[in-house]
Amino acid sequence: MLLCIQKGCDFTAISTFKRYERKYLIKKDKLEEIMPTLLEYMELDPFCLNGNEYRIYSIYYDTVNHDIIRQNSSKPVYKEKMRIRSYYDRNGPEDKVFMEIKKKSEGVGNKRRIKIKLKEIEPFVNEGILPETKNYLSAQVAKELQYFLKMNKVAPALYVQYDRLALFGKEDKNFRMTFDRNVHTRRSNFVFGESDEDELLLPDDVYIMEIKILGSMPLWLTRLLSENNLFSHGFSKYGVKYKRDAQEHNLEYYVTDANGNRVDFDYFLD
Repeated sequence: MLLCIQKGCDFTAISTFKRYERKYLIKKDKLEEIMPTLLEYMELDPFCLNGNEYRIYSIYYDTVNHDIIRQNSSKPVYKEKMRIRSYYDRNGPEDKVFMEIKKKSEGVGNKRRIKIKLKEIEPFVNEGILPETKNYLSAQVAKELQYFLKMNKVAPALYVQYDRLALFGKEDKNFRMTFDRNVHTRRSNFVFGESDEDELLLPDDVYIMEIKILGSMPLWLTRLLSENNLFSHGFSKYGVKYKRDAQEHNLEYYVTDANGNRVDFDYFLD
């Protein structure tokens, strides 16, 4: 049985950092096979209480025509996305969550985020009203998010919830590996917590393994991946859900051409 993080715990508000990120899909039995080796060089995240996973809740924002995810899915050199993230299923107006803007250029990820009260999100997104910030760096990140919101008319587009096991390097705390499973999504009811509308994105025995590191990958890990035939596999939870919905024609678009005819977006799947 999975344990969520206790209410008394809190995550450090990391305002900005960048790193190389590599994703893999791995079956549960393979993960169990390589875990002893991983634990020789790494240790569990302190939030993995008693060795259990913790839960992550996210709400991704996009335009009515899904412009952001369509652009990101086309494998551009540069891409960015915005989301609200929480590590608790809190939904009170005074509850604080993270608002993040995540950018990636040529494999290097850069995530910048601020803490924001739930009641501040809608005025910020719809009217550009800056949330309360307590330091210079948070104020700068808030202005960066404000610019993004000015350039992109966005609204909640996808809810994603999953369970995560995380490891940190014993010698290099910036070296991190995460293992996400039980990934659920929905396109309505944008509050933190489970819903009858949730859909499972991947089989329950499949994990999304991600390696996050500031420098080069350790030799022991390179060898471990090679010996177990584990190869990097670009995977975006939002991107996979978007492509699946588009292929099944479960998405609507509201763009018309110069003659007022509805645009057919199937070509974005090519």
